[in-house]
Amino acid sequence: MSRRGTLSRSVPVRHDLGVIDWRGTARNVRHGPTVTYGLIAACCLVFLIGPVSGLNPVYGTGDQLLAAQSDWFRRWGVVPAELMSSEPHALLTPLTALFVHGSWLHLLGNMLFLSVFGAMAEERMGAVEFLLFYLGCGYLALLAYAAAHANSEQTLVGASGAISAVLGAFLFLFPRARVTSLFPFLLFLPLRFPAWMVLVFWFVLQWLAARSAGPGPGVAYLAHVVGFAAGFLYAWGRFRGGAKVKAPAAATEGERQP
Repeated sequence: MSRRGTLSRSVPVRHDLGVIDWRGTARNVRHGPTVTYGLIAACCLVFLIGPVSGLNPVYGTGDQLLAAQSDWFRRWGVVPAELMSSEPHALLTPLTALFVHGSWLHLLGNMLFLSVFGAMAEERMGAVEFLLFYLGCGYLALLAYAAAHANSEQTLVGASGAISAVLGAFLFLFPRARVTSLFPFLLFLPLRFPAWMVLVFWFVLQWLAARSAGPGPGVAYLAHVVGFAAGFLYAWGRFRGGAKVKAPAAATEGERQP
């Protein structure tokens, strides 16, 4: 079994923040968040053609399918013991693992977070910088997890280390954007909170979970914590001299002003 990164303590639906330029003024996007959508498409395509989706007949069924899934995770996911031993083929796995997911729920949960928070972060950074930021922070998050579990043979897959970095950057850049979230423990009641409240709450949960997480299969909370911190610090270092959104922008099309 693999450890997975999944961002599922609360479910973000959308944020009420218009597209802004570096001065914080509303403007139109000519090309849209192409990198964000491209990353989502790549993750979905990899999942669909792989054995985990169960839709590709080439991997067979039953025990044959389970064996194919195990081989898939080990080939493309991070195996900490191999990565820490600097085996050549393992050095690329923190990148390939960002596009591999362990289940439909794992994939959909991560892509929801990326779609809600990635578009604005990409618009603020620019496409090329956002892509390098996403891949670099994702690599760092998985590398940090591997270093903390250097003897583990458990594979680690999922994009949530990189997506956590996006959340961290979003917190610095757009702290007062209003995020509509569904909270399972409140019977999925939709509630709107400032981004800083939602993301700080999420980060605290990840931190507490990381401190109590065991070495076996489950969620790699440490990768979330490292990714979030890396994203926030990157945004702070890169954009601290520029303007941030100080107040909520106009509601998106089709939505009433509060």
